[in-house]
Amino acid sequence: MAKYLLLKHYRGAPSAVNDVPMDQWTPEEISAHVQYMNDFAARLEKTGEFVEGQALAPEGSWVRYDGEGRPPVTDGPFAETKDLIAGWMVIDVDSHERAVELAGELSAAPGAGGKPIHEWLELRPFLTAHPSGEECLGHG
Repeated sequence: MAKYLLLKHYRGAPSAVNDVPMDQWTPEEISAHVQYMNDFAARLEKTGEFVEGQALAPEGSWVRYDGEGRPPVTDGPFAETKDLIAGWMVIDVDSHERAVELAGELSAAPGAGGKPIHEWLELRPFLTAHPSGEECLGHG
């Protein structure tokens, strides 16, 4: 089994086919989208492929260490940033092909008008350690 991160972006990814921003969806369209995501996760829980998933708010801030005994430095939010992450799902699957298959399915979540979004999802394998202790990419 190999773990993969499926990242949903607010922007920065190529445009989705059904590219109506979520803040312009009706309450029913939002409910249908959330239900699709919940049903998808529940199905993967039954197969043992679901690890975790979360949705994130679009706002946030940058934080960095600024020296011993000093408070962390914060700045932001940076609404103009190109990589605002909307949420993620962690899956644990037998192969890279299965990860791609599930990412494609998740991309079909309904959006405006109840039509599939066909959004681009970023698929990233978790970094795993070889028995020799070297870091490598886990591809199943």
